[in-house]
Amino acid sequence: MSASPLEVRLREAVPPEAALTEADRALVQLLDRLAAERYRFVAPTPSTAAIVSGRRERARPGNLRDVLGWSLPFAPGDLPDYVEALLRAGDVVRPDGALLRPTVRVSTVDGRLHLHSARGTEADAVFLGPDSYRFVRLLHETLDRRPGFARALDIGAGAGVGALALAARAPLAEVAATDVNPHALRLMRINAVHAGQPLRVVEGSGVAGLTGPFDLVVANPPYIADSDGRTYRDGGEALGTAAALGWAREATGVLAPGGRMILYTGAPVVEGRDLVHAGLTELAAARGLDLAYEELDPDVFGGTLRRPEYATVERIAAVGAVLTKG
Repeated sequence: MSASPLEVRLREAVPPEAALTEADRALVQLLDRLAAERYRFVAPTPSTAAIVSGRRERARPGNLRDVLGWSLPFAPGDLPDYVEALLRAGDVVRPDGALLRPTVRVSTVDGRLHLHSARGTEADAVFLGPDSYRFVRLLHETLDRRPGFARALDIGAGAGVGALALAARAPLAEVAATDVNPHALRLMRINAVHAGQPLRVVEGSGVAGLTGPFDLVVANPPYIADSDGRTYRDGGEALGTAAALGWAREATGVLAPGGRMILYTGAPVVEGRDLVHAGLTELAAARGLDLAYEELDPDVFGGTLRRPEYATVERIAAVGAVLTKG
């Protein structure tokens, strides 16, 4: 029996081993070996990571979580031979005095291992953390209530957490993912190959010129007003809400009838007014969309309020929104 056109597209969308570099293939192999050995690590907040990793100067010999979770330096020979060899082959280990330090971490989200950036502040870093887990939980809870989609898009997908969650839920769906960060695209491809999930990975901002209609568009944009303009953190103008509201406008413009945009983000609250809710309410009214909105956590990244630009903000809430096209 010949394959359907959709099945052919799916096979072509999977990043083939031959298209990856030798370094990429080494990191796929690393994830495969770690999964076989039941490695697990939950990515915490940056502040928690700093506290826990600060308790010791270097990784304990043989402790993979110290190195690949807490980003601690290690001595040559401290890790299983295959781990050190694959880290070197993947070009993700750097000298740190007499020790070595990884430039990546490996965390578990939704039962899958994801390669992402080690702790640090590099402009092209790709981080996972509590927002990643809340984002995936929002996707599952929303899709549990109304499952089914044939064509989906994850905007600003980073390491691919959301896109891979969608692909795992709907093996016959066509799932695309965009990001402006080439480093994120590399990690996303590696994670997709390891997971055996078909993704169409596209470099670009927002919908990146992809044509609709999509049954489902999802996004977990950065939402902090960051004066350094770091890709992983900066949500743009209007107290960091510009990315979320801009992506919502783009996403709802490529939805099929009945299609949904699921958005997870942070919302600054000024004098009791949620700025993201206000912006989405205006967008929904202008385009005839149905809006469901929920505050998932009333207070995240509280330390950000010490910054001058947040002088009027009383809290930042983690929120989930679903915009549905009639």
